[in-house]
Amino acid sequence: MTTVGVPAGWPATEEEARAVQDELRGRVVLDEPGPPPGTGHVTGVDVAYDDDRDLVAAAAVVLDAATLHVVAEATAVGRISFPYVPGLLAFREIPTVRAALDALPCAPGLVVCDGYGLAHPRRFGLAAHLGVLTGLPTIGVAKNPFTFTYDEPGSARGSSTPLLAGTEEVGRALRTRDGVKPVFVSVGHRVSLGNALAHTLALTPEFRLPETTRRADALCRRTLQEAAMRQAPTS
Repeated sequence: MTTVGVPAGWPATEEEARAVQDELRGRVVLDEPGPPPGTGHVTGVDVAYDDDRDLVAAAAVVLDAATLHVVAEATAVGRISFPYVPGLLAFREIPTVRAALDALPCAPGLVVCDGYGLAHPRRFGLAAHLGVLTGLPTIGVAKNPFTFTYDEPGSARGSSTPLLAGTEEVGRALRTRDGVKPVFVSVGHRVSLGNALAHTLALTPEFRLPETTRRADALCRRTLQEAAMRQAPTS
């Protein structure tokens, strides 16, 4: 496990954070298809918080894309680096997520974020932000549609409908299990939307959420619990 401090010069206000988003948003690459599903590595990242203790834990779990077996994993724990502000959550998560990614013993391949990429009010969610900073291909697979609208997809696995900001398509609502609530897929960096959907289906052979997200979620929660226990006073 890596211990992370708040990076020097990290935005401290909403105004500063939005300025960073404006600066980096133009660097998002949208004209690359990304790695083919079922090849190489695919990595899930997720975070868990303990606001009372000012702790955030991140996990990165690398899977073999063909078998979905775990290849490697790494964790990081640090201070919460930004207050909770909708639309600016990446600034709470990126320092520890990057530290976890950097601690991996192998290349992560495609990175799957539990959140948003272009499906973001400023078109620069965590997946886009992380992709620009690391240069890695990234996608976002979220549990809810945030502020966007969509028509219900067909009931069969693989059905999808546009996720819309007005008339602009920012992602897709994708059914990963027959008759189960869809997930919400958006591109982050260096991946096409069609490829992002294909990866999401390849990562959901049994459950609604991608195996990458499920495994990273469990690991970051466990890591946070262990870190909180180390901080707890002893009697």
